[in-house]
Amino acid sequence: MNHRAIRAIYLFEMARTWRTVLQSIVSPVVSTSLYFVVFGAAIGSRISQVEGVSYGTFIVPGLIMLSVLTQSIANASFGIYFPKFTGTIYEILSAPISYYEIVLGYVGAAATKSIILGLIILATAGLFVPLHIQHPIWMLAFLVLTAVTFSLFGFIIGIWADGFEKLQMIPMLVVTPLTFLGGSFYSIDMLPPAWHTVALLNPVVYLISGFRWSFYEIADVSVGVSIGMTTAFLVVCLAVIWWIFRTGYRLKN
Repeated sequence: MNHRAIRAIYLFEMARTWRTVLQSIVSPVVSTSLYFVVFGAAIGSRISQVEGVSYGTFIVPGLIMLSVLTQSIANASFGIYFPKFTGTIYEILSAPISYYEIVLGYVGAAATKSIILGLIILATAGLFVPLHIQHPIWMLAFLVLTAVTFSLFGFIIGIWADGFEKLQMIPMLVVTPLTFLGGSFYSIDMLPPAWHTVALLNPVVYLISGFRWSFYEIADVSVGVSIGMTTAFLVVCLAVIWWIFRTGYRLKN
């Protein structure tokens, strides 16, 4: 394995974060803080508790997942799209580095940035509401699994996109709505039976449910199902990336 090449890609992507710290770190943290003010204070004053947990505390895992999902996709998709846009992708493809190492460098950096952001938002949430994490190891496991999975998904989007419009299309029109409708601000058990069934078709429900369980031991679906669904999506993303590099889709033309 070419560790120097992986390290070079990884450090280059991480350096881009520190050059754009306002966009990469500060902006998501401020946006999440506003969610706490609006939903935690305004709506939380009318909804005292959800499944025995105060509403402001209940929405913390959903807000963290919202930021981690969107930032994982954005970081990974832009990271691989920009070399395509400038033409430097051909230098990477012709370098003595395997496709596995390319993915490891870009996806590793994107996941690292998302995990750091998630932990910063978690610390920020502690300024607004009291937090107690029942299963910190599982919390970190869900955080890492989600960041890696959706960084792989963002990597696929970055290769598929042939313009900045497409780069933003799926995150804005698909991922963000699914996250809002996936139980970020409510339990799907509060929905009518018909809508509860529909909500179970939303893959984000399983991510948020498992992550929330690690905090409060409450979940909309089984923890095992949450892990299984996330792992299955991870495997699908890996298979798609393998096919992309095997066929050269959107890379060699």
